[in-house]
Amino acid sequence: MGHKLASGVVLLTVAMFGTSACATKGFVKKNVGDVNTKVESLTKSLEETQERTKANEGKINVVDQKVGAVQGSADAARKAAADADAKAVAADGKFVALDKATKKLIYSVVVSADQGNFGIGKWELPEGAKAKIDELVTRVKGDGQLVYFEIEGHTDATGPKELNYKLGLDRAEAVKMYLHDQHQIPLHKMNVVSYGPDKPVAPNKTRADRAQNRRIVINVLQ
Repeated sequence: MGHKLASGVVLLTVAMFGTSACATKGFVKKNVGDVNTKVESLTKSLEETQERTKANEGKINVVDQKVGAVQGSADAARKAAADADAKAVAADGKFVALDKATKKLIYSVVVSADQGNFGIGKWELPEGAKAKIDELVTRVKGDGQLVYFEIEGHTDATGPKELNYKLGLDRAEAVKMYLHDQHQIPLHKMNVVSYGPDKPVAPNKTRADRAQNRRIVINVLQ
């Protein structure tokens, strides 16, 4: 009786351990399978993400190429426009030079500060300058000739050259607008130029000399 009981206990013990071992292996196998499935899923997701990234990089490269092409076209258009402007200016300059070369000087009138009362740094036409211009126009119209006016602006050497060039041009422009507004001289019949302090008629050492250099020269060409 005691022998049978011991045998039963041994068999039961073996059965329990055998069942536990099988359950543990199954659990491990299931978990490993779940992990493998998750790894495969993550790997697939990563591969899909990489593919999308490559596709987006390709699209970005295409866009960059298109933007570069458009930028190149815009740069080329700007350069072409600048070249055209430069050619137009050069052609206009040649035309003016040719037009002047075919004309002859018939009158030349100088209106200087000591005669026309041009103030230092001033460009407005004083009454004395206007009177001399009026006399010139009366003479030209009396001759009944078709003429062309070239108006030169000059300054003394006081102050920076850049300001003097602008001042000379302002004085010449003032004469041009006076001729147009007061005497109806067509604008296309007049040309203005500034020599600033570059063509003095006196040494610029005394007040009287500087007054002579602050002047306007009106050349009447036919």
